[in-house]
Order: sequence, then structure tokens, then C-alpha cells
Amino acid sequence: MSNLVGKPAPDFELESTKNLETLNENVKLSDYKGKWLVLFFYPMDFTFVCPTEITAFSDNYHEFQALNCEILGVSTDNKYVHRAWINTPRSENGLGELNYPLGADTNHKVSRDYGVLIEEKGIAKRGLFIIDPEGIVRYQVVTDLDVGRSVDETLRVLQALQSGGRCPANWKPGQKHV
Repeated sequence: MSNLVGKPAPDFELESTKNLETLNENVKLSDYKGKWLVLFFYPMDFTFVCPTEITAFSDNYHEFQALNCEILGVSTDNKYVHRAWINTPRSENGLGELNYPLGADTNHKVSRDYGVLIEEKGIAKRGLFIIDPEGIVRYQVVTDLDVGRSVDETLRVLQALQSGGRCPANWKPGQKHV
């Protein structure tokens, strides 16, 4: 995996669930110009850890929006599978309604460009990237397939990046910089 921090985010355009009914609206990096973006990759739809992350980000979407930040989830599944998963209730291992779109990286280019593709399986690792309003990657983390990410930690890192100062370990908004 390559280190993208401090570099321009790899450009992308993906089919998506932005318009869940027609599935005819793509998402692209340029859609997020002027805003922060949490771009996260997950392995597969209809699995067990993935919905916990995706719904947790959706449930906290308003907190990201208050920080001028959008969210985009991406897997190598197609937009039709994404829609089926969104249309499946949470009580049945589905996602239910989401507050942000899912992107379909069916040709694996975006997962490869961000360094998270497991080539032999054709799926993405759990990679998370925070991209600033100018399109620069400011944070990246990749976890094991079995370990979900923390929405609270993602929010904390986003706030630290936006604070403009040097933030020590466990820094939280309102605390002093070093």
C-alpha cells in the first residue's frame, strides 16, 4: 500500500447510489471540491462487519456535515447490489436508508489507486481516507478485514486536521495545541 498523505487524492468517477431510484448518478472526486471528504472502502456488501460501519457513519452524518464534510463508502460490488442492501432493513442485516451514497468500484481501479485492493480476491481492504477541500489526502488508515473503524475517532481526527494546530495524542476539540 502506498502512502498518500500529503499528496493529491487519486481522481475517481464511480457509479453510485446517489440517486437510489434510477442509479444513474455517478460520484466523482470533483463533486467534493471545497468540502472535506471521508472516503472509506469496505470489502463486500451483505457481510457482517461492514453494515456496522456503514450505518454508524450514516447515523452520525449530521456531525460530519456540521464540519463541512461529506462521506462516501466504496466497495467493488455493483450499484444494483448496493441498492438491494440499502433496501434491506437493518433488522435483516441490511443497511436501510443511508444519508450518503455508496460507490461501485466494479473495475477495481479506485481501490487499486488508493492502495487497498486485495488483487487475488477482487475486494477492498478497510481503508479510510480524509481528503481536504483542496483534494489533498490528509489522513489514511487501513485495518484488517475483521476490524471495523471508529466513527468517533474519524470525527476526532477530522476535527484535529481542521484545528490548524499540532494536536497531541488523545487531543479533543477545545484542548490546547502543542
